Amino acid sequence: MTESEPMMILERNVEELITKDELEVVLRSKKKPRAYVGYEPSGRVHIGHLPILNKLKELQRFGFHIIVLLADLHAYLNEKGSLEQIRETAEYNKRCFAAAGLTDETEFIFGSSFQLENEYMMNVLKLATVTTEKRAKRSMDELSRSTEDRKVSQTIYPLMQAVDIAYLDIDVAVGGIDQRKIHMLSRENIPKLGFKAPICIHMPLLIGLDGEKMSSSLGNYIAVDEPAKSIEKKIMSAFCPAKIAEGNPILQIYKHTIFPAVGNVTIERKEKYGGNITANSYEELELDYLDERVHPLDVKTNAVRYLTDVLAPMMDLK
Repeated sequence: MTESEPMMILERNVEELITKDELEVVLRSKKKPRAYVGYEPSGRVHIGHLPILNKLKELQRFGFHIIVLLADLHAYLNEKGSLEQIRETAEYNKRCFAAAGLTDETEFIFGSSFQLENEYMMNVLKLATVTTEKRAKRSMDELSRSTEDRKVSQTIYPLMQAVDIAYLDIDVAVGGIDQRKIHMLSRENIPKLGFKAPICIHMPLLIGLDGEKMSSSLGNYIAVDEPAKSIEKKIMSAFCPAKIAEGNPILQIYKHTIFPAVGNVTIERKEKYGGNITANSYEELELDYLDERVHPLDVKTNAVRYLTDVLAPMMDLK
């Protein structure tokens, strides 16, 4: 592996990296840097979670110690259910994330295991003194269940997440692009308490199978424990406009789920329809699709085959 290859892989499929220079320094200078993601345990784990999990696996490959924070108290503050329900969901999430391919060295931590300690809460209070109310509220815009008449708990939420990063001594914070405002609050304000600013890797949010925002309430997603027949039904009925890659949920599945797992893809089809065609990268597949060498039915039928294989380790984890 060349010296530049780790950065090329870590930048792949990333929406935003803050900053590349800082990440290069950490890769060169730290033997076992620490990367984390925080998850609210709520609902089923679905393919929208996989871009982040894939990035964690890549970081793990390059020597990072991975921490998955099962943020039970955050979920409670964000009105995701009772603590008992949330913790039951968290255990299911943990099984799914482990089955997704994170190594046995991955550290799973419940937020409630440390977030009620005196030192932690004192740092939350200290952070509150250097963070404006407007900034704290704005940080929750993408994450809150409600944008009007918010509870005070939803203002505490971003402060706790910032202190999580400090408390866990995190070098790299990984999350969806919807985490950006909270991560920027962390970068700017936790150094005021004497902690280092985290490097931030933001992954894209996948669109739903209908081409709209992916949402549990709409059911426009594929769960990682989805039965094979259901995967086939959902993919074959999904939005997949010919000659269009932007906003195409099936091509997004190839880019963020299938290619990271298998490396290259062979689109299998009968000789009368052109025979098999192999793409060694997502970019090759996209070009074939835009040029109509590959058609919507081709990518759908083969997505069923590949995605079923990728999700197989997680299918029996309910």
